[in-house]
Amino acid sequence: MDADFAQLRAVADAVCYEGYLLYPYRRSSPKNRVRWQFGVLAPRAWAEANGACGAGRPGVSGAAESWYQQTVCLFEAAPEAVLRVRVRYLQAQHKSVQRRTGGDSWETVEALDLDGELHLSFEEAVPRETDIEVPLADLPAGERTYPVGAPGGTDTAPLPTRNGTAARTVRHRDPVRARTTVHAERLAGPGGLHRLTVRTENTDDSVPAHAPREAALRGALLATHTLLGGDGLEFVSLTDPPAHARAYVSGCDNRHTFPVLAGAGDGRRTMFSSPILLGDHPRVAPESPGDLHDAAEIDEILSLRTLLLTDEEKREARATDPRAAAILDQVENMPPEVFARLHGAIRSLEPAGPAPHDSVPARPVPWWQEGGDEGVAPATDSVLVDGVAVRSGHRVRLCPRGRGADAHDMFLVDRTARVAGVFHDVDGGVQVAVTLDDDPAAELHGWYGRFHYFRPDEVRPLAGCHQEERPDGRHRRVGA
Repeated sequence: MDADFAQLRAVADAVCYEGYLLYPYRRSSPKNRVRWQFGVLAPRAWAEANGACGAGRPGVSGAAESWYQQTVCLFEAAPEAVLRVRVRYLQAQHKSVQRRTGGDSWETVEALDLDGELHLSFEEAVPRETDIEVPLADLPAGERTYPVGAPGGTDTAPLPTRNGTAARTVRHRDPVRARTTVHAERLAGPGGLHRLTVRTENTDDSVPAHAPREAALRGALLATHTLLGGDGLEFVSLTDPPAHARAYVSGCDNRHTFPVLAGAGDGRRTMFSSPILLGDHPRVAPESPGDLHDAAEIDEILSLRTLLLTDEEKREARATDPRAAAILDQVENMPPEVFARLHGAIRSLEPAGPAPHDSVPARPVPWWQEGGDEGVAPATDSVLVDGVAVRSGHRVRLCPRGRGADAHDMFLVDRTARVAGVFHDVDGGVQVAVTLDDDPAAELHGWYGRFHYFRPDEVRPLAGCHQEERPDGRHRRVGA
């Protein structure tokens, strides 16, 4: 199980520590003034007054503060199975740079230059994790609760100088008070189907509702996420469940987190419950050499921009946080062959052929050669769906498939949309670009080309309702 969880660590750190420290990794950068955007479990009184769950708002966003996080998923297991849960988060830590003012008196300063090396006071964080192991046979009888908090503490370390100036760093952590409750229930159906609930709560009652956010974060669980695994059990995908489990998926009431299958290949031994929405089996690209804490950015661009920081900017970044210093070291010492891989990778060199039921002839040359996209016209091309040649202007109903669909597309099931064009991707497939009927910004999205894309088997034509273009360039509605 440790090996399975170790495979998830890279994905969990890249996703959940996103925003820990953003490029250009300096304390003075405005986007590093507001920290800890995802998976924040704050003290309850404060969260109910200020967070996602306050004022009757149930909230599901992982980016908004709550006081709890609830994972509900399905798994199949034999009676002798053993469940393993790992709760991971960051604990806030304030680093103060101090200089001696005389005797045993010390003064905290925002910055201190010692022999040319800069030291800054700043907010850091310490990774915490708690492992829970419980036999499945113990869970249906009732809930099991475990402490998952972390103690507070203060660490003091001297800052060596050549000129005798007395200086030090003081790192202080407030205690984190939290618990995780685990419960499982046997469901009807084959395969030993169970519903699992894992709920992590911040139990700190010392922070008042009117406290500033900075005070609440001192006792909060930051970037909270959960890894699930075990012996003798297999988890069920909530986005693409087998037929016998589909009826139970709607009963999985996840709050402030989104559980997905994880691990290598198509295995079902582990599940990753993240405050950020992902698809099943997320992974870090093999070309990526390490965490940059900017998971939404492109590694090559970010690495190049980091190399272009001035010496003074790099000096400030190194003084801001040890993780920032590690990022600079990683980029500056990256071997040329590793840097070359960041430019991109072609997973397949097969020429693009026609998609199933595609009414447009195959392109005569591969897409990566000159002229490879000649003859492709998204505004007039069509694709055959249920016997209808669907093209720009047609209205369709969206029915994204569970397996292989973008996780965000699952929110658009049964919504109606208008086709903006039929596009060919570089792998030879066809994508239907649409704008949503009930989106007030649909016309604006169409104007600058921002669409939702679906495979032909993920749309159903709506009979008798499409648009035709009039001679004056305007559109009129025809049909029912």
